[in-house]
Amino acid sequence: MKTTIKTIAVSAVAATALMGASSAMAEGERYVLVSHAPDSDSWWNTIKNGLALAGEQMDVTVEYRNPPTGDLADMARIIEQAAASAPNGIITTLADPDVLSGPIRAAVESGIDVIIINSGTPDAARELGALMYVGQPEYDAGFAAGQRAAGDGISSFLCVNHYISSPSSTERCQGFADGLGVDLGNQMIDSGQDPSEIQNRVTAYLNSNPDTDAVLTLGPTSADPTILALEQIGLAGDIYFGTFDLGGDIVNAIRDGVIQWGIDQQPFLQAYLPVIVMTNYHRYGVLPGNNINSGPGFVTADALDLVAELAGEYR
Repeated sequence: MKTTIKTIAVSAVAATALMGASSAMAEGERYVLVSHAPDSDSWWNTIKNGLALAGEQMDVTVEYRNPPTGDLADMARIIEQAAASAPNGIITTLADPDVLSGPIRAAVESGIDVIIINSGTPDAARELGALMYVGQPEYDAGFAAGQRAAGDGISSFLCVNHYISSPSSTERCQGFADGLGVDLGNQMIDSGQDPSEIQNRVTAYLNSNPDTDAVLTLGPTSADPTILALEQIGLAGDIYFGTFDLGGDIVNAIRDGVIQWGIDQQPFLQAYLPVIVMTNYHRYGVLPGNNINSGPGFVTADALDLVAELAGEYR
């Protein structure tokens, strides 16, 4: 089974072709997951694995589609194309409501069931007519992280926001500031997604603000270059460092004491559960009565072995 999943996760196009050719369709259901992630973002491999396993277990056809460069206008077109293909359901992120709400609402109005995952909120899902939201309440997760950091003596921080166009990303930073009991102010930077640029901007900020107590990153895209920046300026292991999401480099940094904790939103569940929910809804008419929180959960150096073993595949 693991080999099959790895094969399917190689690329969106390959996954679509492979699964379309190999999946038996017990009831003929087909579900399309559309993400905002560029091909370069390996964190989404876990999403692909969750989608593939759910498709296999429920004996339905599943497809993963994404804009190769992460362009949201391209993603909007992909949602429209997915809807035009008349699937039983669409699973999608709401990375930017201004760009994506129109195509998602149009899909719902055409009779296609939609579940919002990862980026978005329960309120936004309800406003668009989606069945539910499956993900992590980002402000609450940030607030819990801020409270934890406050308990560890932190009073100032840098939030490295690599996806500032997504409201969910800013909610993480704002929640962290509120959990600390301080103003967010200029403690959040728009780092962009280029690894070298992220490293340079983190270095520049910390050199200009040497009294910064902590660094908060929002996933491997910003965490991995930040680790390099801290190593470069001699702060690795000396400055308090927390992050959202997991990845191989993050897990290693937690084990090495460079990162104090990571917040796991369990992306595997964000893809796996919608397929399970919609298949049962379409076959038997049963539907959970509320949204589903897939996180947050703190991952620290304690009990890290199992997380490390599954990081990048199921965690």
